[in-house]
Amino acid sequence: MVEALGMSLTEFIFYLINFLILVGCLTKFLYKPFLNVLETRKQSIQDALDNAELTNKRADEKMENYNRQIAKLEEQGREIIKEAKVRADSQAAAIVDEANAKAGQIIAAAEKQIELERQKALEDMKQQVAALALLAAEKIIERNIAQIGQEKIVDEIIEQAGSRQWQS
Repeated sequence: MVEALGMSLTEFIFYLINFLILVGCLTKFLYKPFLNVLETRKQSIQDALDNAELTNKRADEKMENYNRQIAKLEEQGREIIKEAKVRADSQAAAIVDEANAKAGQIIAAAEKQIELERQKALEDMKQQVAALALLAAEKIIERNIAQIGQEKIVDEIIEQAGSRQWQS
């Protein structure tokens, strides 16, 4: 059969041994290192995937933690705003109360001033009435001396008082 191919059996065995030696050398020097490189590459890819998964888990945990912190800060912000509003309302009420108290004090002072002015006006009026009474008494005494009627004297006093306009 080998001779049908145009080779002798010794040549065929020689070619076969050379082929097997070549396959053995290729296996030892190329295939096994190539498999080792592939295995190393496979392991590094798996390690990278594991590391990426771990990193993703950590990132998810951090994101969840940040979201909780943000929610907590938002709640604190709402609480601070609520407290500030309560304080502002109480301060506004205190300011209104203080303004009302000051307005009451101003009104009381104004009423006191008005009362003082009224007392002063009454005192001035008493002095003017007393002066008029003295003037009237003088005129009556003058008229009695001159024998003129009291009615005429009172009319003259009223005319004189009207022309003086109560001597402010």
